[in-house]
Amino acid sequence: MSNECKAGRSELVQRTMAMAETNTGNLIVFSGPSGAGKSSLVKQLLAHSNLPLELSVSATTRPPRNDEEDGVDYHFLSPEEFTSRRKAGDFLEFKEVFGCGDWYGTLRNAVTTGLNAGKSVILEIDVQGALSVLEQMPDAITIFIHPGSLEELERRLRKRGTDSEKSIRRRLEVAGEEMQFISFYRHEVINDSIDRAVSEIHGILTQSGVINKCSKN
Repeated sequence: MSNECKAGRSELVQRTMAMAETNTGNLIVFSGPSGAGKSSLVKQLLAHSNLPLELSVSATTRPPRNDEEDGVDYHFLSPEEFTSRRKAGDFLEFKEVFGCGDWYGTLRNAVTTGLNAGKSVILEIDVQGALSVLEQMPDAITIFIHPGSLEELERRLRKRGTDSEKSIRRRLEVAGEEMQFISFYRHEVINDSIDRAVSEIHGILTQSGVINKCSKN
């Protein structure tokens, strides 16, 4: 990385940390292998929690599907706009997914706006994205979700019947790499039962001060 790039990166980190100092909410980061059930856990947590939780809406360059709404499911950006905003430092994290040419990222302003409003903002992102966010916002509550083993993950991927053999092998390979980073997360939750896992996550948030700090009650 050039000195110019390092200086730019350092400036972004300092700017984000300065913004974070005024936040009254909590940043909660969920990561884990594809097929571990992260989205299902987050949906249930949002549906049944009395906390002012807010799921951050990611940006993407892929076209919207028929039932998707801009600003609700994703912020749909053109490749040109995504590139421009990436160069301007508007993203906390970003990446090209599975080499398909589509980019995904977390908009910095969307996160800090929610935090400054006193909400606990949830990010559901991959390991590399989480590490990038932690570099800029080290006080984030990080939770790694997994099904208990790669064997169980493979069973789930095959059971849902939506992936080719090549895709399953690739997902398992990536999962093995991601699980090597569990120690970088503050908390680890095994999703062997959605109800039990959501209860455990609620306990983690309680212990982390989310309820005492942000509860509606």
